[in-house]
Amino acid sequence: MALVGERSARWADRLGRAAALALLVPLLLIAAWAPSRAADPDTLEIAGKTGVHVFSVELAVTEEQRGRGLMFRRSLPEGRGMLFKFEPDQNVTMWMHNTYISLDMIFIRSDGRIQRIAENTTPESDRIISSGGPVRGVLEVIAGTARKLGLAPGDRVAHPWFDQR
Repeated sequence: MALVGERSARWADRLGRAAALALLVPLLLIAAWAPSRAADPDTLEIAGKTGVHVFSVELAVTEEQRGRGLMFRRSLPEGRGMLFKFEPDQNVTMWMHNTYISLDMIFIRSDGRIQRIAENTTPESDRIISSGGPVRGVLEVIAGTARKLGLAPGDRVAHPWFDQR
């Protein structure tokens, strides 16, 4: 009897582990393919001719976060965005590979001034989008934001990553 009991206990233990694995594997696969979220949201302000505009931004600091960006997202609310950090300042190239929503890309110099704005980028395009000079950051927001708010090169971005001279 003890032998059967031990076998049954081992069998039940194995079945329990297999069941747990069967539940865990799909969750891990979903997590691997789901859109990643960067660090907790931060606040950024852009001051221009039309006033001060505040954005809640996710920070993309690591190579992995910058590489993934806003890929696989199906929406991005107005007033939200992702801020990419590059150190040292450098010529940056971006693309829209696996990015399903059109974006405005705002390239920001280390002094906090907007270098260039690439408006209404093409979803899922592998076309290279250049910063047009050395920048420290790139702010991605939903397409049409720059035009709607009247943002322009030279406008000042306030965030701790940029010098506030």
